Amino acid sequence: MILRIDRLQTEMPPPSSPDPQGAAAVQELMGGKYGEMSTLMNYTFQSFNFRNRQGARPFYDLIANIAAEEYGHIELVGTTIATMLTGADIDSALEQGRNYQHFIAGGKGVLPQDSMGKPWSGDYVTSTGDLIEDLVHNFFLETGARNNKLKVHQMVDHPAARALTGYLLVRGGVHQVAYARAVENLTGANLMKLFPSPRIPTEKIPECRPHLERGEHLKLYRFSPKDYQEIVAVFNGPHPETGEELQVVDQAPEGFPPHDLPEQEDVFAPSYAPEEIAEIARKLRTAAGLPDEPLGEVASTGRFEKIKEKLS
Repeated sequence: MILRIDRLQTEMPPPSSPDPQGAAAVQELMGGKYGEMSTLMNYTFQSFNFRNRQGARPFYDLIANIAAEEYGHIELVGTTIATMLTGADIDSALEQGRNYQHFIAGGKGVLPQDSMGKPWSGDYVTSTGDLIEDLVHNFFLETGARNNKLKVHQMVDHPAARALTGYLLVRGGVHQVAYARAVENLTGANLMKLFPSPRIPTEKIPECRPHLERGEHLKLYRFSPKDYQEIVAVFNGPHPETGEELQVVDQAPEGFPPHDLPEQEDVFAPSYAPEEIAEIARKLRTAAGLPDEPLGEVASTGRFEKIKEKLS
């Protein structure tokens, strides 16, 4: 089972200038062949289908644990796209956007599709049951994902897109290393010699540097309070780019509260009259004996409040 925490794995900027064209490009990182839905579902189905878990426990733990982190990655991509679409003018959507479904079907939010609007497909999932074949596939999948993130980073200069790609390039690199180490331990094939792949050093990307300075390229977080203990048997040794020692961290990252994106009345998100829903929620909260103020935590800054007023 998955324990969900209402925080983002990395800090994201608030809405600024809307960028529907850029949001369409970022969709590739969600529902493309090498997008985060593909990494999530590949590792999830491989963990579901894993046989002889006890006999191959370190490898099962690795795949299942990385699958849990990927859930947070799809959340980040979704947050990015919704942020980039906040404030986009629906009246000029035909001129501003390449993906009209963002306005018609998505409430100015993310959809399970690629950059051209093609729905994500289960055909992108490889789960053969053969551990070596699946692990080699996973390394290839992470390499393709890194390739696409690099391209989107170059294509889209919106602050949210750059924050997203900077973080995912570092964390995806950790997963590349993890699967390379797993293949090496099973077969002796040293995929670590292929790093970085593609051959663009991660440290050359400005948005990656803060995460590198915090050592995020070295850490494989354990997304469970007590399970997946045997990851340490696989994820160890020197990092192929820096030579620093890899490490397993025995808790998930603390994360950051998300921004409370403002309502978008022109697409009825969450309604054409959001104040009515807010009033119903207030009455329900009172009837349940809850505090007047909502209990959830969201990020809030003075700058964002001004943006929120402008976009409402």
